[in-house]
Amino acid sequence: MNIRTIFWKYAVITTGSVLYALSFNLFLTPNLIAPGGVSGIAIVINYLTSFPVGVMIILLNIPLFLLSYLKFGGEFLFSSFFATALSSVIIDLTTGIPPFTEDPILAAVYGGILMGAGLGLVFIYGATTGGSDILSRLIKLRFPHVRMGRMMLFVDAVIISASAVAFRDINSALYAIITLYLSSKVIDVILYGTDYEKLAYIISDRCDEISRKIQEDLERGVTLLYGEGGYTKRQKKIIMCALKRQQASKAAQIASEIDPDAFVIVVEAHEILGDGFGRNPNW
Repeated sequence: MNIRTIFWKYAVITTGSVLYALSFNLFLTPNLIAPGGVSGIAIVINYLTSFPVGVMIILLNIPLFLLSYLKFGGEFLFSSFFATALSSVIIDLTTGIPPFTEDPILAAVYGGILMGAGLGLVFIYGATTGGSDILSRLIKLRFPHVRMGRMMLFVDAVIISASAVAFRDINSALYAIITLYLSSKVIDVILYGTDYEKLAYIISDRCDEISRKIQEDLERGVTLLYGEGGYTKRQKKIIMCALKRQQASKAAQIASEIDPDAFVIVVEAHEILGDGFGRNPNW
C-alpha cells in the first residue's frame, strides 16, 4: 500500500469518525437516544453518572480490541483504534455545543442518518469505531451472507432495550430504534450501493445474434444457458445478462427487433459484484 493510498484511507476514516462523533452531541445525547452498542452504553452511563461519553467508549472497547487483534490482525486493530480514539475525543470536545434540535423525532432521524454516514465511511476501509461494530464483524465471520447494517441492527437491539429501563422511558427506546434502523440503511447504501440493477433472461431461436448485438451495443457480457421446453421438449438457448437499470429496456428492444417472438424476462438483481459493477465489499 503506497503513501497516497494510506493517506486517502485515513482521510476517509477521519471524515467518517468526525461525522459519527457529531451525531451524538448534535442529535442523540441531548435527547437521551442511546442507539445501541458501546456508544449506547456510554450514553446510559453518562446519564446515570455524568462520566464522559468518549472516555467510557474507549474503556469499554479495550477487551473488544484485544479480541479483534486475535481475529483480524494488527492493521485492523490500528485503523479501528484510530477511528475509535478520534471519534471519542471529538465527542468529549464537542460536549458543550448546542444541539441542532430538541425534537426527539428529528434527532432520531437526522442523528441516524449522520451516524450511518460516518460509520459507512469508516467501514469502507475495513475499520470500525469499536463496540457492536466489532461484535458484528466477528459474527459476520460465521454468517458472511448477512449485511453489516442488518447485523448491527440485531446486535444493538439488546442495548436499546436496556436504555429504556435506565431512562425509564419507553419513548427513548422507540426513538433509538428509528435511529438504528436509518443508520443501518445508510451504512448498507454506502457499502453496497443501492443494489438495484437488472438481470435479463432472453429465450429465443436467435440467441447468437441477440448476444452479439447486446455485447456490441451495450458492452455487457452474456452467458448462454441451455434449457428444454417443458411442453415441446425442444432444446433452447437462454441468454442471461446482468445490466445497469437504464440498459434493461434497450436489451429488451434489441431482442424484440431481432426476434419478435423472443421471450424476455427482466428482474431486479441485488448485489451484482464483478467487472462493470460493484467491488467485493470487505463487510
